[in-house]
Amino acid sequence: MFDALMVSTGVVAVAEMGDKTQLLSLILAARFRRPLPIVAGIFVATVLNHFAAAWVGQQVAGLISPDILRWVVGLGFLAIAAWAIIPDEMEEGEAAVKPYGAFLATCVAFFLAEMGDKTQVATIALALKYSPLWQVVIGTTVGMMIANVPAVYLGDWISSRMHLLRMVRFVAAAIFAAIGLFALFGFSN
Repeated sequence: MFDALMVSTGVVAVAEMGDKTQLLSLILAARFRRPLPIVAGIFVATVLNHFAAAWVGQQVAGLISPDILRWVVGLGFLAIAAWAIIPDEMEEGEAAVKPYGAFLATCVAFFLAEMGDKTQVATIALALKYSPLWQVVIGTTVGMMIANVPAVYLGDWISSRMHLLRMVRFVAAAIFAAIGLFALFGFSN
């Protein structure tokens, strides 16, 4: 009944580990030292970005056959698996935070950082396969919050142990590869 919600939450929580938006959470936490507005900004930006991505995914899903959809989703998750292995790096300009306040800076920075990011691509792929739309959006948003809220609150601790994120990337890649192969070979419903 809530497959879309649960799968979306898990997929995005895993995809977000070690992602540039998680690094952005650390930077914003260090810069503003105001966790509640930062968390609220992450939430608002994620809902807006992932709603748009899921809506696009569901519009496309109605236009293609189930066999083609299975290949698109399967290959999409295999591509995300390969992408997850490559560490995200932030350019020096991306880390600059404008003095608009913690909430607004977080909203703008997160919305822009998510454009074309692997979690946005995963959201589109999830919306291709699952419905209703609201479960995909809530699930992907909860997954983002699961990954980013601890980064905000535990910024110093996490940033001093960034070497752990490499292992997390490889685990995430293996999970995405398994999902992609599962979708390609028709083991899903």
